[in-house]
Amino acid sequence: MAASGRALSRAATAPVPVGADVVVVELGPGTGAMTGAIERRLAGRGRQLAIEVNARLAVPLSARHPAVEVVQADAADLRTVLTDRGITHADVVVSGLPWAAFRPRQQELLLDAVISGLASDGVFTTFAYLHGLWTPAARRFRRQLEARFEEVLLSRTVWRNLPPALVYYARRPRGVDQARSAQGAT
Repeated sequence: MAASGRALSRAATAPVPVGADVVVVELGPGTGAMTGAIERRLAGRGRQLAIEVNARLAVPLSARHPAVEVVQADAADLRTVLTDRGITHADVVVSGLPWAAFRPRQQELLLDAVISGLASDGVFTTFAYLHGLWTPAARRFRRQLEARFEEVLLSRTVWRNLPPALVYYARRPRGVDQARSAQGAT
């Protein structure tokens, strides 16, 4: 797979308010395709954290984006990363994590981490490749999103990405216990 293209980065970062004093967290920034898009939208305001588990990616990302707080950690530790920095919550979480590649329990743990670190009116965005939407893992992920957020919308297909992709926009997280109850009902 190629790194996310500009069109996909623009679509995934669209909920980041332009020039606002908000906290934006990027999970799995990899080579930083979306990091720059978030940075441009914030325009020097707010606070941007990028949580990357792989040191070989985190170190050069930090060098390329000195204004971004690049944290080498597991995305499942989002709550701890925020707390250690005196941050109560993120307003927007943008994810580049490969959700369909994760086992069910790992998806649950990561989504619970997102919920625990996101503001009650926050937005979570992530993307999926068009060709993989019908896999069992991708369908399971969509159900998990719908159980954990009051609203889940899909973007139009981003045909200018290789491979074509779409973005999930998940708004207003439910509490972890509430999400588990909703998930059990589906």
